[in-house]
Amino acid sequence: MANLINGKEVSAKVKNDVKEEAAALAAKGIEIGLAVVIVGDNPASRVYVNSKKKACAEVGFKSYEYALPEETTQQELLDLVDVLNKDEKVNGILVQLPLPKQIDENAIINAISPDKDVDAFHPYNVGKIMIGEYAFLPCTPAGVMELIDSTGTDIKGKNCVVIGRSNIVGKPMSMLLLHRSGTVTICHSKTTNLREICAQADILVVAIGRAKFVTADMVKEGAVVIDVGMNRLENGKLCGDVDFDEVEKKAGFITPVPGGVGPMTIAMLMKNTLTSAKKKNGLI
Repeated sequence: MANLINGKEVSAKVKNDVKEEAAALAAKGIEIGLAVVIVGDNPASRVYVNSKKKACAEVGFKSYEYALPEETTQQELLDLVDVLNKDEKVNGILVQLPLPKQIDENAIINAISPDKDVDAFHPYNVGKIMIGEYAFLPCTPAGVMELIDSTGTDIKGKNCVVIGRSNIVGKPMSMLLLHRSGTVTICHSKTTNLREICAQADILVVAIGRAKFVTADMVKEGAVVIDVGMNRLENGKLCGDVDFDEVEKKAGFITPVPGGVGPMTIAMLMKNTLTSAKKKNGLI
């Protein structure tokens, strides 16, 4: 039976470390601010935005919310981003995705100052991740790395398989494992022999958005299994991309859904915002 990787516990530690550093900066007169922009009334986006505001309060950051109507134009949003780029109180800018169809998401991401891009989506920051000279890491992959480290697993030389090749999770996840000297295979919908490849993984990271896709016969005995997926079943229950009940019997370590990767994403957002403030004030 696998050891459970508790994302709530690991994220609480990350946030506590951020809170201590933020308090030390506040004692020097340095306040940290995160601006969160939401366009329209997507219920899931509202939940995420509220979670981010709550996390800011927990760690001692100022939180600035900008709630714009669904019909907001691309130019209006670009104008707001420009204002926030120049605002000295704002260390991080997060525009909640998805955006309404009249707005080009890439244009908005590209408009955010790389120094305030705490999601690490800007092409400049993506390039820095590629060469291993990054200041910010995409929040979900960075959180996954913290979870793997919490197990005491040494990534160096391990067979690492990432299922999913998205710009937000799959691609940066593979680079972070590679920077730690893992031997990395990226799998996706066109991969042949997927089952055999996964079954060789010492570390398996799954991020494809298909409920219970990874079954026990795809998992190596004793593997570290990280489930990034978040799916809702017909009965309303949340589940991941991994068949937890079956894989738990075979894995060495496994993340639950919910309570695994999810809490880490917001914790790492707080860490990135702290990093931005430290960089701005010449502390790193």
